[in-house]
Amino acid sequence: MLEPKDNPNPRSIVDPPPLLRMLLAKLSSRLISTEQREKKRLKFEKKRRAAKRVHEVEYFHQLGDPYSHLTAQVLAKFASRYDIKITPHLIRATGGKLQPEQEKLAVWARRDAELIAPYFGLSFPDNADVTPSSANQLAAASMLAGVDAEKFIDALAKISRDLWDGTITAVDPPDESSINNLLDKGSARLEQMGHYSGATFYYGGEWYWGVDRLFHLEKRLQDLGVCKDSSTSAAEQHYIAPRPDIDLSGIDASNLDLHFYPSLNSPYTAIVYDRTLALADSCNINFYHKPVLPMVMRGLPLTPTKTKYLLFDTKREADFFGIPFGNLVFANGAPTRDVYSLLPCAIEKGKDSELMQTLIRYSWAEGRGLHKHANIKSAVEAVGLDWAEAENYLGSDDWQVLVGQNQEEMIDSMGLWGVPCFRVSGPDGYADFSVWGQDRLWLVADEIRRRAGV
Repeated sequence: MLEPKDNPNPRSIVDPPPLLRMLLAKLSSRLISTEQREKKRLKFEKKRRAAKRVHEVEYFHQLGDPYSHLTAQVLAKFASRYDIKITPHLIRATGGKLQPEQEKLAVWARRDAELIAPYFGLSFPDNADVTPSSANQLAAASMLAGVDAEKFIDALAKISRDLWDGTITAVDPPDESSINNLLDKGSARLEQMGHYSGATFYYGGEWYWGVDRLFHLEKRLQDLGVCKDSSTSAAEQHYIAPRPDIDLSGIDASNLDLHFYPSLNSPYTAIVYDRTLALADSCNINFYHKPVLPMVMRGLPLTPTKTKYLLFDTKREADFFGIPFGNLVFANGAPTRDVYSLLPCAIEKGKDSELMQTLIRYSWAEGRGLHKHANIKSAVEAVGLDWAEAENYLGSDDWQVLVGQNQEEMIDSMGLWGVPCFRVSGPDGYADFSVWGQDRLWLVADEIRRRAGV
């Protein structure tokens, strides 16, 4: 079913009325603006200096989380590179509305962490289970409980390695009551501060998730002049885990297929859409555009806490790539149905990806709400389609079979549920390669490079 009858999200969020849609747009655009972020940073540093506080970074570690295992391997190096105080916390998995599809998430995280580890100079044991056993996690927690921050940081990498490769052994019987209290305390702190994931760093009002976002925090600290290596300028200092580059120069991937699963209402889709089309064009790969419904319309719960972080993180990523983003009007609900109803017409003319590209720009960068048919008409005409013809499709249900097939592929065949997703196929004899997330486009590019050379 495309949209569940009993969607756990409020109707006002799934399909907001125009006035609420515009109010949410205004508030969200202001919340994530670059100017607001910089003002908050300056205000925080001013207060910190006035109070004579050190640069304190809080780190939240989830022992059964594969991304936390990767972060454990860089924590000591991070601590030694910057003049900061790190306060570590052990936490439980959040679950619930903040982390839906818990079992699928565990499977994907395990696979994803193993895929990306070598690119950051890290390791992930190929014999590791989806998650370590509860007994082994308890043993690891007992080794970290009661130690000071410095010892925690120094010991974490080895303890995490032994935990994930299954060689960990507790020296003494663990004090389960004390460990549970420690985990409860760390989890409560995470919730109190407004986040939900392990492998996260917090500094001065902002969250940084895992090795993927650590370079954002490093850049901020370097700009503050707290890198201990004062022999080079901030511009010359490198990062512990830099984002891998995308390089498909000289690659002919005409024997390969790239399937792209975007959503009109996904902020991460918005900042990777242009780059995905450019990547496909650069290597001549066979490109398949497969839109799916937004997660909130598919019944996956969305909370204000998660929405706030996702939008803020997307804006920070967009600024890094120099992509316009943040003057937004959410397109979930009726606007998505209207836009998708035009897909059959656009596909017939070979304009579906171009139309979606334009509409995403309107919705996420130009503040042109797609609940107004005038803006949809403008996009249709901008890509060379005839509005009089396209309008005949507006509001029809023909798109549902197509989008339903796309969702079935992504969810049932690929085992993924968030967007954007990518699938690389070919050459014959090779299993499909699937990944999830705008921050995995570099991994898609590397896989294309590898397969094109076969």
